[in-house]
Amino acid sequence: MVNGIELDALTVGYSSKVIENVSLNIEAGDIVALIGPNGAGKSTLLKTITRQLKKLDGCIYICGTDENELTEQKLSEKLSMVMTERIHPELMSCFEVVATGRYPYTGRMGILSKSDMEKINQSIELVGAQEVADKDFMKVSDGQRQRVMLARAICQEPQIMILDEPTSFLDISFKIDILSVIKRLAKERNIAVLMSIHELEFVPAIADKVVAVGDKRVVACGTAGEIFTGDIIHEIYGMNKEAGEIIVDGILKYADALKRIMLCQK
Repeated sequence: MVNGIELDALTVGYSSKVIENVSLNIEAGDIVALIGPNGAGKSTLLKTITRQLKKLDGCIYICGTDENELTEQKLSEKLSMVMTERIHPELMSCFEVVATGRYPYTGRMGILSKSDMEKINQSIELVGAQEVADKDFMKVSDGQRQRVMLARAICQEPQIMILDEPTSFLDISFKIDILSVIKRLAKERNIAVLMSIHELEFVPAIADKVVAVGDKRVVACGTAGEIFTGDIIHEIYGMNKEAGEIIVDGILKYADALKRIMLCQK
């Protein structure tokens, strides 16, 4: 796999296993949505892929290379991330935070070229964060910070993006904006995207593949049509089958409306 992620029998966790034996391919241009209840291990899996946690077993291949063979710089040239943990930069403007996404390419001196500046500005514009570019990152809203962090990940020019709940803190219009941007990036720039998401109604509108996790394992993996059934939803979220079927019916109807809305975003 040239521009994607391959997980081979990956086991993740802390002092004990959280998810075991995950084997998964995420191809360039595809968006894979990771769903499951709180505590199922979605963030743990993403943190392991991004080296914030050590894997317990198995292999991770980034663009065809064993992750263990990649230096931090080489990894950052291939992979960018937006995680749920809030960063606390001291006295940095939103523009400066986005600019840190270019550091893998600027050398030890960290000098930004004209081309770097253009890519930073393009990324800020792409997520609609122009109005906060000159503001202190710590003094803007949570939703605006989320946009800035996505811009930072975009201007890193990755082949892979790892996103942990990228629509957190955003109101509905911003959620649609951000997911439209992510979908466009994946398709137009051939980026492999792995994202965790709690808003199930958005998943059929954006994801090419869905991975459902629960009970320390991958319960199911497939298209939204294959995953969004009463059986699977009631299993991973611990509800009765009838409730699962009602929820799935609502999700699919809502997703159809979202697809139409997202088409208008282009």
